[in-house]
Amino acid sequence: MTIRATVWNEYHHEQTNRTVADIYPDGIHGTIAAALQAAGIEAATATLPEPEHGLTEERLAQTDVLLWWGHARHGDVDDAIAQRVAEAVWAGMGLIVLHSGHFSKPFKKLMGTPCNLTWREAGERERIWLTAPNHPIAAGVPNPFVLENEEMYGEPFGIPEPEQTVFVSWFQGGEVFRSGACWTRGAGKVFYFRPGHETYPTYHDANVLKVIANAVEWAYNPAARIADPNAAPNVPVESAPEKIERRGKGLHAEGEEGFR
Repeated sequence: MTIRATVWNEYHHEQTNRTVADIYPDGIHGTIAAALQAAGIEAATATLPEPEHGLTEERLAQTDVLLWWGHARHGDVDDAIAQRVAEAVWAGMGLIVLHSGHFSKPFKKLMGTPCNLTWREAGERERIWLTAPNHPIAAGVPNPFVLENEEMYGEPFGIPEPEQTVFVSWFQGGEVFRSGACWTRGAGKVFYFRPGHETYPTYHDANVLKVIANAVEWAYNPAARIADPNAAPNVPVESAPEKIERRGKGLHAEGEEGFR
């Protein structure tokens, strides 16, 4: 079955900054979507200016894996849409969070932590090391690979301890960072991948695009999709797997009584 991905981008810098527009004339979302299409993944796009940010209930229901890039306009994302994304992940949709998406509302909601870090924009060299070379996300990626110009992100990184750290980065200025991290949230898989500052051609790098395509395949888990991640159904006594008898009074069975 073909994987259906949606690449979401706030689509701000490409329209306000000439450097970014020259590097990504089709938008960051368009560049990533084209690379996914070339890798055999069905990829659509959605952006912040669209109605409901392009993330309607229908779109998310048709998305196996959502990729998220944001930077300057995290606060403009509607809280209800962020909740909708989180619930889709809980229900089994995969989520790939890219670069400054670490501060996005959906990611922070799913992590339950500040997701803060240290940073520096100096176009310095980033050396990305594989800490889990046998992980599916690392398949076919050299160890290490280098980006000659990137924004530095440094520890401490205010995230919950990853279930697996696939990559760590070293920067020319000396800092290190957990740059590829995996979690499970509800029925969904989440992967954070650090590289991708908009003023550098990071999303034209073959190794970066390979990691992203691998991550989409890793996060794809159609068997995990459930209808309502918030459901908490009651199992009646007569439906229990083993025979039991009700003992004592139960609040739900008896109803609340006045207390004196």
